[in-house]
Amino acid sequence: MKITLDTNVLVSATFWDGEAYKIIQLIEKKKVSCYLSEPILMEYKRVIHSDEIVEKTEKNHLAIKSALIKIVEMSVIVDPQRPINAVSEDPDDNKILECGVEAGVDAIVTYDNHLLKLKMFEGIEIMHPKDFLASIMRQ
Repeated sequence: MKITLDTNVLVSATFWDGEAYKIIQLIEKKKVSCYLSEPILMEYKRVIHSDEIVEKTEKNHLAIKSALIKIVEMSVIVDPQRPINAVSEDPDDNKILECGVEAGVDAIVTYDNHLLKLKMFEGIEIMHPKDFLASIMRQ
């Protein structure tokens, strides 16, 4: 199965054990393939280096850097060619759709309500991490 992870899932997996971390473990075990884009990675890098995150994880700065490297190494990086404007409430979310469409993924996994309310976009299921994990367990 091919998936695109939203930045919020990547950040959650970096710092907390939970649903998002379990998804990263599936990627590490090559049970699913992760597709990301440069704009997603840039947002991830910006968020994990934000004052709020750095303040909480100052002692773990090296862990943050290695987390970013690990995410990149485990993922296929695509270069979206078609701009998408499907999320008018938060246009920044469109980069997630652009990546998923370019990569031809089966699912986009996100905590973002703007994306989740779409449920489906151009044949790509948009799922909460909890629902994604439940669907994987059924297979």
